[in-house]
Amino acid sequence: MAFCGWKWLLLLGRQNTFAKAWRSRRGGSSLRWKRCCHWSAGKSLDPEVRAFLEENTEVTSSGHLTPEIRLRLLTPRCRFWREKPDLWPYGDPFWAIYWPGGQALSRYILDNPRVVKGRSVLDLGSGCGATAIAAVMSGASQVLANDIDPIAGMAMILNCELNHLNPFPITIKNIINSEASNWDLIVLGDMFYDEQLADGLHHWLRKCIKIQQTEVLIGDPGRHQFLSHSIHSQLHKVIEYSLPEYTRQENNGLTSSIVWSYQPSNSLENC
Repeated sequence: MAFCGWKWLLLLGRQNTFAKAWRSRRGGSSLRWKRCCHWSAGKSLDPEVRAFLEENTEVTSSGHLTPEIRLRLLTPRCRFWREKPDLWPYGDPFWAIYWPGGQALSRYILDNPRVVKGRSVLDLGSGCGATAIAAVMSGASQVLANDIDPIAGMAMILNCELNHLNPFPITIKNIINSEASNWDLIVLGDMFYDEQLADGLHHWLRKCIKIQQTEVLIGDPGRHQFLSHSIHSQLHKVIEYSLPEYTRQENNGLTSSIVWSYQPSNSLENC
């Protein structure tokens, strides 16, 4: 089965496996948290993994909403686009797809740097790291990228190098349901693909807003799981982008992606 077919399986159902990992994974000790949060280029990258990623991804900036950002992604010219997915030696490479919700968030931040300038930003479910990169490019004072896949963390370091940026802190700890940290802004894209995960996100984000007055921006192209969730009634549409043709083809014909501002009105006592 070619990777394009496998990616379609990810869109249909295999994300459920990833969702279970988000729900169940625990972050471990504070020492591990510190080590992950200060993941730096070179020293932390396993040479074998670096070589594998460099050999089996393509550096590209075309076909997406952010041509300013160069990323290592899986494309039709990559070996694993054609070969059986079981031959991929690591976990499912969700990070190697530039999902449309992340594209919309990154485009919005690049076009509106005031949204992040001088502010602390948490990029939740960061994947390839594009939105975190956009925040750094736009003048954020502090950026933390979070993804539970350690290979995604390594890919983010490579993508920082591609864009001539010092790597931002990265954590592979599941921070959903953790104590609400004092972030000025939380951004997340394409995370509402599983009902139980979506419920956990809704609860945790509401807590962050109520306790820390954190601003939350969500990117999503309008998937059914997102539009049908109760959080949708508490969102304000910020901007909608028409997706490039390549991204439409990658995502079964989705034509646009939207940035939403989450503005819950219910009280903290239900959090």
